[in-house]
Amino acid sequence: MIDSFNRNIDYMRISVTDRCNLRCRYCMPDGIELCSHDYILSFDEILMVCKEAIGLGIVNFKITGGEPLVRKDCHKLIKKIYELGGVNEVTITTNGILLVDQLDDIIDAGVKSINISLDTLDREKYEQITGFDQIDKVLEAIEKSVEKGIRVKINSVLHDKDYKEDFLNLIKLAQKYPIDVRFIEMMPIGLGANSMLVSNEDLKKILETSFENVSSDKTKHGNGPAEYCRIDGFLGAIGFISAMHGKFCDSCNRIRMTSTGEIKSCLCFDKQISLKDALKARDSKAISEILKNSILEKPEMHCFEDKKRITELKRMTQIGG
Repeated sequence: MIDSFNRNIDYMRISVTDRCNLRCRYCMPDGIELCSHDYILSFDEILMVCKEAIGLGIVNFKITGGEPLVRKDCHKLIKKIYELGGVNEVTITTNGILLVDQLDDIIDAGVKSINISLDTLDREKYEQITGFDQIDKVLEAIEKSVEKGIRVKINSVLHDKDYKEDFLNLIKLAQKYPIDVRFIEMMPIGLGANSMLVSNEDLKKILETSFENVSSDKTKHGNGPAEYCRIDGFLGAIGFISAMHGKFCDSCNRIRMTSTGEIKSCLCFDKQISLKDALKARDSKAISEILKNSILEKPEMHCFEDKKRITELKRMTQIGG
């Protein structure tokens, strides 16, 4: 569906839970208030929304959380989304902790691309960030996914004063594996507003001064807004998602659904439209109208560069990754 600013909205991110098995300090630290399970959408309700979304031209879906793999039978939902017909791709974003145990089921469900969140390769720092010493499980998940032919993207948010070392170590994963290692600028919403914001422009300068043969990669790597480059001798690519210093609102193609059935068209603003009543009534026409209105009311651009104008106060785990 085309929105009011001539953007083709064909991508929907679906949060299936606000729970997570990590406690990342910028996303979901200890003590955060979680939703009652009674308010979380059932798989049947999610499928009702997906069916109407497909009817509006949304053909790409991303399953997120919290951590989506803590929700039982997540792979069954993915398979049922594909069975609706008209779907181009269903992908998943995970922290990787539970991925190895569920990988075969996820692949059998039809997933061919997985995003794995990883902000550092330093064991001690990983535990400081996440609250747990689980980095070995994440690294195993990356290796097993690559072995099974999955397109792997590493999502890294750098927010430490020693980010240069983390950056250079993380990009070496793209030297070892045919994967995309992507660096995402922290957005000033939720707990991210209090974190150090690392500019991707600074990371690009580090890349250019650390390696001689860096070239732009214009090939399509998925549904997102990342800019990619390649380094001679590397099997994979390096990507940058720069919401703060490389505003890409003019090509934004997505809406989001929270785990409680709220539709959001932009992370910057608190405006959202609830599907709960329409889902309770099993009113497919009303669901479609809500999705359509959310797309038509999608703002032209965010205002992350001006914190005073940001109205979204919820934390990312409440919105969906």
